[in-house]
Amino acid sequence: MDKSSALAAWALDREIVLSRVIAAPRDLVFKAWTDPQHLPHWFGPEGFGGETAEIDIRVGGRWRFVMVAPNGVRYDNRILFLRIEPPYLLEFDHGSDKDDDPARFRVIVTFDEQSNRKTVITLRQLHPTKKQREATIDFGAVELGYQTLDKLAKHVGRMQG
Repeated sequence: MDKSSALAAWALDREIVLSRVIAAPRDLVFKAWTDPQHLPHWFGPEGFGGETAEIDIRVGGRWRFVMVAPNGVRYDNRILFLRIEPPYLLEFDHGSDKDDDPARFRVIVTFDEQSNRKTVITLRQLHPTKKQREATIDFGAVELGYQTLDKLAKHVGRMQG
């Protein structure tokens, strides 16, 4: 199965799902994800810094950046935006900053506003293989992903003033 069809056919044994309630309206949470003035400031686990090389948040646009771990290790990243449906949904491919990265995975982020104006954010990752999903979990992706969502919540809190 080629890479593009692997990411087109969603399979639960290749999926990682994270969810969090953020105490802010959906429009604001969506803005934090889609505004280049906000996204680089919170994206990434606790203690990680970031260096943006390019950011173009639109369908077909991409964000190229380096995540810098607390120990100085540098992780090059590329996100290609596939679908943007304000303020409900984002879909993108995420991998290293190289063409045809075999470890690239698909991400769908949904934004659901509750009646109390809090937002439920659900992030679903689809990895190309079950083995890669397991390796990603072993690396700590679930814990690091929740740290990233915590940073998002703090950033949105600052946006609210």
